Amino acid sequence: MGHPAFFDEAPRILLRDPLADLLGAADGGLFEYRYLDAVRLAGHSCPTVAGAWLTARAALRALYPGEPAERGNIVVRMPAPVDEGVNGVISQVLTLVTGAAAGNGFHGIGGRYARQALLSYADAATGDAIRFSRRDNGATVAVALDLSRVPPAPQLRGLMTAALQPAATDAQRAAFARAWQDRVRRLLLEHADDPAMLHVTRLH
Repeated sequence: MGHPAFFDEAPRILLRDPLADLLGAADGGLFEYRYLDAVRLAGHSCPTVAGAWLTARAALRALYPGEPAERGNIVVRMPAPVDEGVNGVISQVLTLVTGAAAGNGFHGIGGRYARQALLSYADAATGDAIRFSRRDNGATVAVALDLSRVPPAPQLRGLMTAALQPAATDAQRAAFARAWQDRVRRLLLEHADDPAMLHVTRLH
């Protein structure tokens, strides 16, 4: 049940979910999400999962300065189709954090708390960024992520090749895993608030 120690050091996201409050799932509807929650959802930890986590965090901090964001009150617009590249993984992490879901989302109770159709894809108006909007006041931010600011270790490709071989040793697999997660660690602990990596634009 162990995991890399830096998972617990990564920035956390505090949210208030009115639906959770209504149904008695959490006192006051408050949830503290951790990076480990995103890892469990995705089944792995990688720069994409970490980048999606930090993108959501940056957007919510901009939309709800100084207070917990309201889960379920956020519309997310992805710039590309769901099946393009890693958009599926990214959107799953964003759904976890924001509650925004596509057509398979929760329909709501009594005309409230719906999560369905709050997440959309292939929105050309977003450019290369992901747009997040509050449903209550229309405030919108666009977040563009540049993972090239934190490149992988030069030896990573060679370590991956060795680890994927059928005859790979435990030591070879462990060396690759350490190098892989080291980039994730740097993203989460050293660049979580790096405006050169996470470019947030307020839109009107």
